[in-house]
Amino acid sequence: MRRTALTLTVAVASLATALLPGVSQVGAAASQPSGGIDWGKCPADISPFPIPAGMQCGTLKVPLDYSKPEGRTIDIAVSRLASKKPESRRGVLLTNPGGPSAGQGYPAFLVTAGLPQSVLDNYDVIGFDPRGIGKSTPVTCNLTSSQQSTGNIPPYARNSADVAKRAVEMKKVAGQCAASETSWMLPHVSTANTARDMDRIRSALGESKISYAGASWGTYLGAVYTTLFPQRSDRIVLDSNLGPGGWDYPSERLWSRGVEDRFPDFAKFAAANHREYGLGRTPAQVTAKFHELAARLDKSPVPTPDGPFDAVTFRLLNFGLLYGSAQMPMLAGIWKALDAGQAPPPLPGGGSAEDPEKLISGRYAMICNDSRWPTSVQTYQRNVAADRIRYPLFGAAGANIQPCAFWPEPTEPPVRITDRGPSNVLLVQNLRDPATPLAGAVKMLGALGNRATMVTADQGGHGVYPAGRNQCAKYAVTTFLTTGERPERSYHCPAEAEPR
Repeated sequence: MRRTALTLTVAVASLATALLPGVSQVGAAASQPSGGIDWGKCPADISPFPIPAGMQCGTLKVPLDYSKPEGRTIDIAVSRLASKKPESRRGVLLTNPGGPSAGQGYPAFLVTAGLPQSVLDNYDVIGFDPRGIGKSTPVTCNLTSSQQSTGNIPPYARNSADVAKRAVEMKKVAGQCAASETSWMLPHVSTANTARDMDRIRSALGESKISYAGASWGTYLGAVYTTLFPQRSDRIVLDSNLGPGGWDYPSERLWSRGVEDRFPDFAKFAAANHREYGLGRTPAQVTAKFHELAARLDKSPVPTPDGPFDAVTFRLLNFGLLYGSAQMPMLAGIWKALDAGQAPPPLPGGGSAEDPEKLISGRYAMICNDSRWPTSVQTYQRNVAADRIRYPLFGAAGANIQPCAFWPEPTEPPVRITDRGPSNVLLVQNLRDPATPLAGAVKMLGALGNRATMVTADQGGHGVYPAGRNQCAKYAVTTFLTTGERPERSYHCPAEAEPR
């Protein structure tokens, strides 16, 4: 079921991303004056959501290499949804949806998801495609359809032989990236350079500071920006947080813990609706059904129009559909069909308009350039064996190998997130997030120190603001963005809590 798995991976990621002396060197280059943006009508294909009236799009040229600011340039696709109340306008709110994936259309999603009018009045909401991705100058690894089949999420490895087999393919992918027609760009696709692009956007908009709201990988991007440019950071919101190392190997292994955190929510739902789905009368019975289905599909995949639906696809699909509680009926229906030996209903389309090959290629470039990954295949084999036992739902996927194991040495050290700078960062985090678990958010909070406080929400899924149900957590974000009032201390929002 390759096409279905790929569709899921792209949709999930669409919801769904140095030491301080570098700031005075390469980081400072981003403060140089940049050209303006010629605004025009936004292309309809930048978002599956309606483009709000008045939203504009344009392109900004930025340096490919910030150590050579007068050298070759690349394009960054930008959008602007301007405030319609000049008397209320505070400045600009740069946004990022995570992924890393295209964000030029993200303001359209935010409006559809219920971004409060008070925020829209206070800010020009800015979206952009990170370098290497979307309508910004893209990169390619010339991936085949089979190489795209699980996207950037490794498949569940049944044994060491599966890891070794994937290692051969991932080494080939890394070689394709290095030999592609866009290889000249690859060394410069990084979160640090994307943050420097953000500062060029700030300059082009004529702003002395920017506020920021980023989700998932976008939390790391926001943390990197406010580390490199602390005095140009106004109000910074980080939603569904990676750890301070970004999307590195430790954070990828955390997916396995995230699925274990989140799965009991689905088990309770399925048990409460046993009459409809027949998956078990108790959460324990539903959990046992998961392992029964996985073992059965491992031996005898269910035929579908898109090819065999096997246990690898089953585990990947569970990971993706645990992102949102609204998807639980769909997931339970898929289980019910598989339990009867039938092809599951097709997944709904309309997740992302991006070219999957370029999207996945851009992600590989970004995450592999950001940090060093283990280079020994045996390391991945040991970790897969350990995590398969420790986290039986998804451990042997989260610990599996990526092309980053075979990537060239990054051109600069990773940005070290610290507590140096103003106390203007608010983290919001669900307790049971499958993709960016609470454990990573706690580490990010620790790295930011006195710069940040965190509001946690007693809910599951990926993403708090503005589409989450917990009004208490959403109130904290809206209040911070519109008034600057940030909680003095971290606090917790109970399930379905009213605004504090």
